[in-house]
Amino acid sequence: MLTITIDEKVKTACPGLTLGLIYCEVTNSEHSEGLWNEIAEADREFKAKYKIEQINKIPAIRATRDAYKALGKDPNRYRPSAEALCRRILRDLPIYQINTLVDLINLVSIRTGYSIGGFDADKIQGNLLLTAGTADDEFEGIGRGVLNIEGLPVYKDAVGGIGTPTSDHERTKLSLESNHLLMIINGYSGIAGVREAVDWSVELLQKYAGAISIETKIM
Repeated sequence: MLTITIDEKVKTACPGLTLGLIYCEVTNSEHSEGLWNEIAEADREFKAKYKIEQINKIPAIRATRDAYKALGKDPNRYRPSAEALCRRILRDLPIYQINTLVDLINLVSIRTGYSIGGFDADKIQGNLLLTAGTADDEFEGIGRGVLNIEGLPVYKDAVGGIGTPTSDHERTKLSLESNHLLMIINGYSGIAGVREAVDWSVELLQKYAGAISIETKIM
């Protein structure tokens, strides 16, 4: 598994940060009916449990928003991905169907409130540094064009940024050709719940993406 270093600025601004890491070999697919049945159930349960004004009170989402504020970013302009997903549900907008790995990560985000990075590990160059984005960073969000990531937590490899809690980068995105997954669960709300999210994610990856050679780590 890749090494991830967290810089001092992020450690100071986000003292509760706990990362759940999963690295595995996978077989991706365009669509999984079983997975989408689980997503539909999560959609129904979320609508029954929450109103839109309650979303940013969900502990994992609230903590991610607080991390943005601590690093100098307005979370209402650049919403964490889990918050954006949950808002789509309560606005009766369909969840995007991308591919099985991305859809699976979205399911875990809906159920837990964690913003989760999902990367084609074969496209990552070197180890990773979790730092704060700067005005000089060039970052092409998946399907979003160039994003201003100044003040966002960002994972960088030897080339540049690959992921923030708002969006991952086009360069390392998951495709149908992806064979090795790096999944990072960003627990800005602390360690509680992270291990459970990792374990459940592994179950889903084995069930829907044939995951093997699985490595996990909490840090």
